[in-house]
Amino acid sequence: MKDRLFSALRGHRADYIEIRLDDSRSSRLAYRGARLEEVGRTAGTGGCVRALVRGGWGFVSFNSLDKLSANVALAVEQAGRVGKEESKFSPVPPVIDKVAAEFKKNPHDVSLSAKKEILDEYNKLMLGTPDIQTTSIGYADIKKKVTLATSEGTYIEQSRIDLNLRLSAIASRDGDVQQVGLNIGSKGDFSTMENLHGQVKDIARRAVALLSAPTVKGGAYTVVLDPILAGVFVHEAFGHLSEADHIYENPQLREIMVLGRRFGGKHLNIVDGAAVPGYRGSFKYDDEGTLATKTYLIKEGVLDSRLHSRETAARMGEQPTGNARALNYTYPPIVRMTNTYIEPGHTTLENMLSGIKEGVYAKDWYGGTTSLEMFTFSAGEAYMIRDGKIAEMIRPVVLTGNVFTTLDNLDAIGDDLDMNQGGGCGKAGQSPLPVSNGSPHIRIRNCLVGGK
Repeated sequence: MKDRLFSALRGHRADYIEIRLDDSRSSRLAYRGARLEEVGRTAGTGGCVRALVRGGWGFVSFNSLDKLSANVALAVEQAGRVGKEESKFSPVPPVIDKVAAEFKKNPHDVSLSAKKEILDEYNKLMLGTPDIQTTSIGYADIKKKVTLATSEGTYIEQSRIDLNLRLSAIASRDGDVQQVGLNIGSKGDFSTMENLHGQVKDIARRAVALLSAPTVKGGAYTVVLDPILAGVFVHEAFGHLSEADHIYENPQLREIMVLGRRFGGKHLNIVDGAAVPGYRGSFKYDDEGTLATKTYLIKEGVLDSRLHSRETAARMGEQPTGNARALNYTYPPIVRMTNTYIEPGHTTLENMLSGIKEGVYAKDWYGGTTSLEMFTFSAGEAYMIRDGKIAEMIRPVVLTGNVFTTLDNLDAIGDDLDMNQGGGCGKAGQSPLPVSNGSPHIRIRNCLVGGK
């Protein structure tokens, strides 16, 4: 295969060409209430060519290698038609490598019927809880091998296994509807999907309890976020702002995201990196063949770096960070996060809560939106804080604000870092891409909380 790909890359007038091949095997199960809506296995094979000529890109995807040389020529022709300037593409050392998939309990060694039996048990637990009206379950696993060959001499075969499980319990009473979910993910360990019966019972119980919970009075509160919600906050509200394609293409964002600018206290460190091992966003090489890194986006409260592909790094005069990722062979790689998190501090949750006369403890996540530096997030679960203690449950709250003001108001960071692997990132139609995000507990002063 290596000889065949390199042969197809030779003899073209282009500044850079890459061929990427995907070979995947997956299984999926989905439930809506008591109904099993989807169950099955799929297999897919395909590839793509991306060519750079005078700053213009050509991109061709295909499902057969029969016309590989013609597809390379077509991508080069496309790039030549749009290219009108000097190509800017940061050099990286060519590499030849083979990276095996990491796993503890391979999901492909577990039968589809065994997976269904486990999910049936979870579904019965939720549906058997009084006032649970319906449920939603989605499970997927994929084993993928990606082969990359470039005109610079790189040839990488990289395999990975990814799993994801999402469960939701929806409670209803007298026209009132409340929902609680559980999201689990793993890089190649099916055992993380097993023995969740206690957590499944708990989400059903909490969904029912929300039917009787009061709504908080809207206003500015001191808010403590749990590691899951804090991780989603740092991913959505700050991580996307750190993706260099957004910054390069947006003059307003370039004025905001100036390296060296202070955005928080010296206790604040925000990291992204696929070189952090063991998580869903971890890999050895990105989809341009750049070695994975660990990048400090904020270091001791100061904007230290941003996330780059080889093109954005060259255009902004910075170094590639290994963040060029593609969902599959039908898309070109774009700048994406990997494992994004706030590094732990030295404060316990107990100390963080002490001194708060009246505040809000927000957990988990339900949804949200961002627009440049403004964000709105819905917590999945919330409690009042009274006299330094977590008190009564309240309806899920909505948190709104300016991300930079919020980071500046982040005055305490816990010592209990936890990574959430149950989500997936979406950008430019490429979704869901496996990522992880996390944080310790964090405390934010003067956070706007929506309620009555």
